[in-house]
Order: sequence, then structure tokens, then C-alpha cells
Amino acid sequence: MSDLSNTQFFRAPQETQMEVSKVLELVYEALAEKGYNPVNQIVGYIMSGDPTYITSYKNARSLIMKVERDELLEEALTYYINHKLGGKSDN
Repeated sequence: MSDLSNTQFFRAPQETQMEVSKVLELVYEALAEKGYNPVNQIVGYIMSGDPTYITSYKNARSLIMKVERDELLEEALTYYINHKLGGKSDN
């Protein structure tokens, strides 16, 4: 039996943080596979903060809730500016 008078240290393994772009990609795919309009659903989530806009299929809801909504918007806007307008972002 171990000595219970000493403090034990427990370190939970660090969860690797997924890039925002990857989260958006996975959530988009899950929504499309379930027959939803992914753009409308993601916009609804960003605007309202209501996670029920995102399906729980393939853990999409849990994934998107790990990212701040402003980060989702920033990622989408940065992509649009860089790929549609040819601009450079500060990131």
C-alpha cells in the first residue's frame, strides 16, 4: 500500500490544440454529411453562441466549442482576404 501522508502529484497530459482552420474543416464536413447547410449553421453559431446550430455528429459540436467564436470569425475573414482579395493578414 502507498504512503498516504505524502502529497501525490498528478499531471494530466496536455491536449494537443487543433488549429482553428482544421476545426472549421471538420465541423463543415460533419454538417454537410448530415445534410445541413454548413455555412448557415456555422454563421448561426458564431452570431448567437448557441451550440445547437452545430451537429454532435463526429464530435463537431465539442470541437467548435473549444474555439472562441471571434477566432472562428478571424480565421474565416483572414482566409477570405488572403484568397479572394489577395491581401496579407497580420497573422
